[in-house]
This record gives sequence, C-alpha cells and structure tokens, in this order.
Amino acid sequence: MNDNLFIYVLRLADDSLILSQRLSGWCYNAPFLEEDIALTNIALDYLGRSNSLYEYASSIDKRHRTPDELAFKRDVNEFYNCLLVEQPNGHFGDTIARQFIIDAFYLILFSFLKDSSDQNISAIAEKSIKETTYHFRHSSKWVVRLGDGTEESHYKISHAFNNLWKYTGELFANDSVSDSLKEKKVCFCLKEIERRWISVINDILNKANIKIENNFKMEHGGRTGNHSGGFKKLLDEMQYLQRTYPDAKW
Repeated sequence: MNDNLFIYVLRLADDSLILSQRLSGWCYNAPFLEEDIALTNIALDYLGRSNSLYEYASSIDKRHRTPDELAFKRDVNEFYNCLLVEQPNGHFGDTIARQFIIDAFYLILFSFLKDSSDQNISAIAEKSIKETTYHFRHSSKWVVRLGDGTEESHYKISHAFNNLWKYTGELFANDSVSDSLKEKKVCFCLKEIERRWISVINDILNKANIKIENNFKMEHGGRTGNHSGGFKKLLDEMQYLQRTYPDAKW
C-alpha cells in the first residue's frame, strides 16, 4: 500500500503547491489592496498545507527525498496535481472560478479525510478544514458578486466557469491508487464526494445566475503526470533558484 499512499499524498501536496504558486501571481496585481492581501494569504495557506503533506510524503518515500526535494527537484511528469490548479490566472473572474471549484472540492474532501484511518492524513485534513472554510466563503461571495453584478462581470465569470468545467471530472476519477486506499479506509469514494460537491456548487451558481453547459469532454492527465502546455514554465519559475544553485543555503 505504501506506493499508492505515497502517490495519493503527493497528489494532495502537489495540488496545494501548484495552486499556491498560481495565486502568488496576484501579489501586487489584484484589483484592490484588500483582495491583494486576501489572495496572498490564501496562497500562504496552501503553501503551508503543501509543506505538511510533503513532510509526510518524505517520511514514506522509498527514495528518501526531503520535502524540499519533492517540491523543487521533480520534473514535470513526476507531479500529480490535477489539471485545474495549474490553469493560468487569466483575469480576476478566471481566478475566482478556479478557486471556487477547488475550494468546494477540498471543503468536502477534508470533511471525509478527517475520518481517514491514516492518522497523518486525518490530522492534516482536520487542521485544513478551518482555513478551507474561509477560502470557500471568500470565493463563493465573489462568484455571487460577479455573477449577479454588471453585464460584463456576469459574462466574464460565466465564461470562466464554462472554460474551466472540463477540468472538474478529473477531481472525481477513481483509479487503482484510490481504490486500493479505499479498502483500508485511508480515503473515500470520490463519487459520493462528487454528489455533495455538485449540490454545493449548484447552490452558489444558482444565486449567481450562472449556468454551466453540459456538453464538455472532460480533460484528464494531471493525476498521472501528463500536464497542460504552460505547466513546464510554471515549474521553471518555481524551481529556478534550487535548480540554478543546487542545495544552496542562506
């Protein structure tokens, strides 16, 4: 089970690290100061979560890599984050739509994982629920504000959701990794999580008067190391210092 557990923990860690990296791109670029601070704080929350998960992954890694090595010394096809979190920031509506989708997913996922038979995953999930609740409250308020706002804001946020929706299927795709861990009650059925997620998503989208088209072909690949075109550039920027000055110390 250890190999599958390692991959599962890396998936959670990579989601958090890559989304943190994306959100950090709004530092000094958000629409106004309060939102600049909010997005930066959310990015830091995700970075902290990724660190906890990499520490656990490091402790069960057969190659005995450190948390920093897992974050900064793996190549593109060794990252297992979902495709959604690596999508470009785009305009503010694009970022809010991406954030809301992932916030709703992790809010529900962690409510399940706090009961995981794995004590480390359970503890990280328990700790993450409070901050994820804040993240969800923040992004959902913006979805309603933009969707029920001006004609332009409604168009942009609606367009953002419909552009990103094709990446949501990957969040709920069971595979041999999750199946093996479900038997040990380390993780739980993603279809049940999806059912609850859809209910939460629809509640907010209805308030925002946003409709999702239902003719999408879902995109997959991130969970097995196959990423979108801009992902290598993101990693090059994130890993630049470590790769340029290996093992440098302050």
